[in-house]
Amino acid sequence: MIALLRSAAFADPPPTAPVPSRAPAPCRAAGAVTRALTALAGAALLVLAAPAAARDAGAATGPRAAAASRDEAATARYYAALVNASPQRLAELTAFTTQLPKGGDLHHHYSGALYAETYLDWVGKAGACVWRDDVPGVAGAQRFHIATAPATLPETAREHCLSADKVIADDRFFRQLLMTWSDKDFGNHPHDALPPDEQFFDTFGYFGPISGWSYRDGLAQLRQRALDENVQYLETMLRSGPKLGAASADGPHQQALIDRISALGPAADEGELIAALAALADAVEADPANRATLDHYLAQLAEAHAGLDDERFTLRFQTYVTRGNPAGDVFASLLGSFLAAKASPLVVGVNIVGPENGHVAMRDYALHMRMFRFLGQRYPGVKLALHAGELVLGMVPPEGLQDHIRQAVEVAGARRIGHGIDLAHERRPWELLDELRARQVAIEINLSSNDFILGVKGEAHPLVLYRRAGVPYVISTDDAGVSRNNLSGEYALFASRYRPGYAQLKQAAYSSLRHSFMSEADKAEQLRRLDARYAAFEASVARAARRLDAGGAKAR
Repeated sequence: MIALLRSAAFADPPPTAPVPSRAPAPCRAAGAVTRALTALAGAALLVLAAPAAARDAGAATGPRAAAASRDEAATARYYAALVNASPQRLAELTAFTTQLPKGGDLHHHYSGALYAETYLDWVGKAGACVWRDDVPGVAGAQRFHIATAPATLPETAREHCLSADKVIADDRFFRQLLMTWSDKDFGNHPHDALPPDEQFFDTFGYFGPISGWSYRDGLAQLRQRALDENVQYLETMLRSGPKLGAASADGPHQQALIDRISALGPAADEGELIAALAALADAVEADPANRATLDHYLAQLAEAHAGLDDERFTLRFQTYVTRGNPAGDVFASLLGSFLAAKASPLVVGVNIVGPENGHVAMRDYALHMRMFRFLGQRYPGVKLALHAGELVLGMVPPEGLQDHIRQAVEVAGARRIGHGIDLAHERRPWELLDELRARQVAIEINLSSNDFILGVKGEAHPLVLYRRAGVPYVISTDDAGVSRNNLSGEYALFASRYRPGYAQLKQAAYSSLRHSFMSEADKAEQLRRLDARYAAFEASVARAARRLDAGGAKAR
């Protein structure tokens, strides 16, 4: 079997060295960062110095293994030549990362992953329209927003709401729509612009009314896009968790208990809070109407998922809550999310989303983490990947940057952290890095998103700290449709900006499967498939490098 690196804790080898074979599991002991760095560097040197047979006693031998080792070494040399050239050979690097087996994308929002062109296509299929102008006196008639039932509009307003065909025919409006429904062209020419974070999060309000038009169509597109760029696993956030206990047409259910939680506020006494949360959870579990709501939710997920998995691709869901809602509503939806994750193998994790710098999100952050802790104790085994630390200095007061990552890990029990940008501002950051490494909490790195929304890139990105401290991380997209990127592009950014050795580039792909929330059996199967993909990829790159070298020699 080809040599490969499966450890999240080893430093980059020299760029021309082959990738070490099946490295030992990461050390899980906490210690000072300086000791960790020394140990990591020493371990890396030992791995590189050890003979291949000693590194992997169970590896295949013979001509096939020797050829695989040569292919891996040739791939590492070729990759090093791309990233270490001055200037970097970016066209070749893009081709390389497009073909690179990338394992999975773990930080992935369904509605933000689809491109605006898809949503406009759905506007046409649904018979909806897009407002070209603001129309005073007509509810929802705001430029670039969607009206889903044009026939019900006042006749005088209809001419201001364009069908999809008319949007496309009006080239200037079409271009403006793409720039409004995504981040397209935001920074490449002068124009009136919102703050980047507002531009990003506002897009969901425009295409939101049509985003649920066809989950099957949307997921099929995302599946094909994943296959096209050699991604075998997606863990996507399709729908928020069902809000259990809320008043509805068939009865009031437990609305009073939801309102009681909202009334407590973020400074609620621990005993009083636990009593209120337990009262709602007990009542929800005892009410058959809530079971029916949950079953309906899970049936919708199963229907959307049907037929997508095969030997080339696997999809699982995270469910989530929105952090800007009233506290009782957040908990009611969070309760539904945990119950969904316990009930269905398709739901592998729970998350919390929305602008972290919002007033309610900041005010209730600690309260939300306490809710996660309560539900984690009540329903053990539910895995959490929480958006935390998606903040920079100046976005919120300095004290708001001091503990979001730590609370997500220590209070809520998160196994993965989405973004983790405010690390350097957290209290005792070195100890926090030690803790993240010891607990093997993986950081979901979203380079394009962090650059656009927060203005963080290059050496200012805490990825440099996570790497040095041996904290596991994965490369992911966040909202590829809004950012107009893909996972291959994120790997190209990672490679060109940070120049990781081939071992660490490959390690990132394996980490995306190892730190996924799949079952252990599914992980093992996915890792086996990734082994095979790398064997084929490295053989292909070795052949391509020989052809390119031969062509260059002739040209000279």
